Amino acid sequence: MVEVTLAAGIFLTPCLPPNLFRSVSTAKSRYRTTEIVPATTKSLKIKTVASSSSSSSSGSFNQTVGGQVLPEREFLEKYEKKSKGKKRVFFLDVNPLCYAGNKPSLQAFGHWVSLFFSQVCLTDPVIAVFDGENCNEQRRQLLPSYKAHRRKFFPRQTTSKKYVRSQVGRSQQLIMDVLRKCNVPVLKVEGNEADDVVATLVEQVLERGYRVVIASPDKDFKQLISENVQIVMPLVELDRWSFYTLKHYIAQYNCDPHSDLSLRCIMGDEVDGVPGIQHLVPGFGRRTALKLLKKHGSLENLLNAASVRTVGKQYAQEALTKYADYLRRNYEVLALRRDVDVRLQEEWLVERDTCNDANVLSNFFRLLEETDKPTHAIRSNFSNG
Repeated sequence: MVEVTLAAGIFLTPCLPPNLFRSVSTAKSRYRTTEIVPATTKSLKIKTVASSSSSSSSGSFNQTVGGQVLPEREFLEKYEKKSKGKKRVFFLDVNPLCYAGNKPSLQAFGHWVSLFFSQVCLTDPVIAVFDGENCNEQRRQLLPSYKAHRRKFFPRQTTSKKYVRSQVGRSQQLIMDVLRKCNVPVLKVEGNEADDVVATLVEQVLERGYRVVIASPDKDFKQLISENVQIVMPLVELDRWSFYTLKHYIAQYNCDPHSDLSLRCIMGDEVDGVPGIQHLVPGFGRRTALKLLKKHGSLENLLNAASVRTVGKQYAQEALTKYADYLRRNYEVLALRRDVDVRLQEEWLVERDTCNDANVLSNFFRLLEETDKPTHAIRSNFSNG
């Protein structure tokens, strides 16, 4: 384990003073930032998750638990009872918190992390995860448009890239320093997105009998929601964090969370630059997709069924057979990987010592005030991705 500079993409304008790191609290912490460089890069593999949703294409959602089909209400009661009492482990998806709208902002990071520490996680263990270097390259090989807008991080063509990278590194080091001094382990795995690192570690945490809460505005994490996995999202309009659970998901979509990924593969994801099938077949909308997924459970099940028999109206049948490879490619791009080369450390699961929080965050905000005031407002819409 070595101390590293965090992933590119965050900067502060104007430049920070040369001695800014001496301005941050020197309080002791027990964690170091960790960079994990896998010996080999594993290829993406499509995984079919058998859905346990009802085979009915209409009506209320049903869920299979222990071989029994339960109606929504009974399932939710069983889920709440089963998860109650388990200790929580938080994953903090740091990169999207460092933006106000689509513009980098250290003040946005400080604002949301301050609320997160004081109102959400409290003393529960927190693991902070950043995007690794070249984290999007594997998916861009499959789909060049994937998060293509993320390349526009150098704001001025006249500014040398070497200078901008220097400023990025300073801001990232400051963020890393704040988290570390607040006793939060920080992970960055080279060549991997934070989402994939979190998805891999979530399974390892669940195996140890904990509940998981993922702190992020990123909708990609909805595919991980279960009886023991929740999301807590920053709501800009309300200026607070809000929990999003399995109960909320079912109320919003009336389908199994396992179908979330399949639905996004069909509908696409404009934020991530993944085109949906409606660009090729305009009549194939969300209602059609939901109806088919409720009946067949997953995208792979649906495509397999469409290859041997009629599963819907003519336009839907033709779309599923003609563009099956297109949809499977979307799956490979949008599915979170669970095979990142990272192992959970027991020391990351201990109760977080909060004694440094107030001092570290106070010094952080004071440092921002001493520099020229940032031009980016905090109260802007998040970039979900």
